[in-house]
Amino acid sequence: MKNDVVLSVEKQFEIRFSEVDMMNVVWHGSYPLYLEDAREAFGVKYGLSYHKYIQENIYAPIVKLSMDYKHPLIYGMKPVVRITYCPVEAAKIIFDYEIFDPENGTVFLTARSVQVFMDRDFKLFWDSPDFYVEWKKDMGLI
Repeated sequence: MKNDVVLSVEKQFEIRFSEVDMMNVVWHGSYPLYLEDAREAFGVKYGLSYHKYIQENIYAPIVKLSMDYKHPLIYGMKPVVRITYCPVEAAKIIFDYEIFDPENGTVFLTARSVQVFMDRDFKLFWDSPDFYVEWKKDMGLI
């Protein structure tokens, strides 16, 4: 694995009223949706979209999601979520995330997700699927 290639995307979003609790703070269950939006943006930019998984008859479920809350997000804020691909040799996809204020750099959340590959019968891939290996080559990761 080459460690000098950085694949990252930033996406700004706005905190909506439907995402906050009675304290005007983002409800903890909203954060995975922000991370999902980041994964979608990453897929569009780098050609690793959900459409590609479907086309390849592959599932890529999240098997681990960890989040560290640093500061509360408040209704009306316009933070940015940054997603960064973490290259590994194993048959999995790992992303790191950071939600931050683009004006002053305050970090609200850091997170990591781990996805694995399964076929349509829900059997786990022990080796990376061919399309994923080709994608890593195309990205200069191997």
